[in-house]
Amino acid sequence: MNPAKRLDRISGAPPVAVVDIGSNSVRMVVYDGLRRAPSPMFNEKVLCALGRGVAETGALDDDASERALNAIRRFRALCSQMNVSEIFSVATAAVRDASNGRDFITKAKKLLGVDIGVLTGRQEAAFAAKGVLSGIPDADGVVGDLGGGSLELVDVSMGKLRDGITLPLGPLRILGETGTDIDAAKQYIDAQLDRAKLLQNLKGRTFYGVGGAWRNLARLHMAQIHYPLIIVQGYTMDHSTALSLADFVSRLSPDTLKGIDAVSKSRSETLPLAALVLERLLARTQPKDMVTSIYGVREGLLFGKLKKRVRDSDPLLNASWDFAKRYARSPNHELELCAWTNNLFADAKQAETEEERRLRHAACMLADISWRANPDYRSGRALTIISQAAIVGVDHPGRLFLALAVFFRYQGINAKHAPREFVDLIPEDWLERARILAGAMRLAYVLTGAMTGLLPKIKLFIDGKKLVLDMPKKLSDLYGESVAKKLNQLAGAMGLEPEIRRG
Repeated sequence: MNPAKRLDRISGAPPVAVVDIGSNSVRMVVYDGLRRAPSPMFNEKVLCALGRGVAETGALDDDASERALNAIRRFRALCSQMNVSEIFSVATAAVRDASNGRDFITKAKKLLGVDIGVLTGRQEAAFAAKGVLSGIPDADGVVGDLGGGSLELVDVSMGKLRDGITLPLGPLRILGETGTDIDAAKQYIDAQLDRAKLLQNLKGRTFYGVGGAWRNLARLHMAQIHYPLIIVQGYTMDHSTALSLADFVSRLSPDTLKGIDAVSKSRSETLPLAALVLERLLARTQPKDMVTSIYGVREGLLFGKLKKRVRDSDPLLNASWDFAKRYARSPNHELELCAWTNNLFADAKQAETEEERRLRHAACMLADISWRANPDYRSGRALTIISQAAIVGVDHPGRLFLALAVFFRYQGINAKHAPREFVDLIPEDWLERARILAGAMRLAYVLTGAMTGLLPKIKLFIDGKKLVLDMPKKLSDLYGESVAKKLNQLAGAMGLEPEIRRG
């Protein structure tokens, strides 16, 4: 498939902001446009704990409300400075449930200068699920978005939303209902989870965890096992691991958690209850695994405002195309590289799945990312940028395939010192694919000098046991020792004999 058909070609989009007034925090994220794969330009939260006390008094606390309004005033000023074209804002469980929530929203609207939608539980659940699908289009399982006041659960499959429910299971709400009585908290959580019939369909599928508390659990586990890729998006734990972690953290005191670097100090008080909710949920449902998503309500809100053709485009390819436009010498050359390498992987020995094909295309778009760096640092720079990039639509093994393919493109396909901790996280056959793709990239760049219009005229294909480079007569002068060397290296990596055909 032509990757160009899977791209959102919107460019030059002005920044937009989302202000999310939650039960625990008030946050603003400014994105670089209303696009398929928007990148956060600015992200700030203020932990106001609006939801604290709502269960006991039924109203928002005055001090918490004042802190939230001050944050909103600052956010409006920042939007003016950043030339934000449009502000979208929503409020969730605390404001929705509070008797004085309407008065708070009236004041907040005046400060922010835009309408603020108070989401119903069903709307909040739907936006959270859309956010997960925007970053993980093939998600299949149940999305669980835990805020300070509520837990939203939505069944997702084949890119579609199915059943959904909102439960009063945010840590602040549980504190208000049960205090510090853990046994009472367990009974309360279990009684609420009993209402979520959709959880009966979670066994053997994936639970997608959304929300700051569960992101902190993922970071804690990464620190425990010295995981080499500190990227929360797409981080996966199998069922038994996630259950053990949740059970362990649910038994820790806030003071203990404050002493753990991997845990946000602001989350230490509520994290044990968030972990208890997760433990009770996982114990009764037995999903295959838990995947953490940094995309939730805010991203789902933006995703829903895109045209369908844009929503249906590929988030990974769009993000990779953005990198090509910003960093490559000739971005369209990278699209040509996608097509030029198709023949290599059409051969039965190298036959690709659809997922492997899109990863190859993404790698081709990222192939020129380090050309401005000192030659001695290009491979390391590529490895760092790609492995740590704020991209979605790819799991951790896929992300590392991209990083290693471009690393080998700069370092050489036979490089021996690729980071072992990264190599160990991808399938062995993917490592071989990364080296072969890198060899094709190296050959392409020495042929073209990264300029467009040449690759479509030069053919690279497998003929029996030969790797053939077929060049038209009028381009035959481009052949030389450097081209021969790169062709020989690629052929050797593929177990083939090199052959050059000119004219």
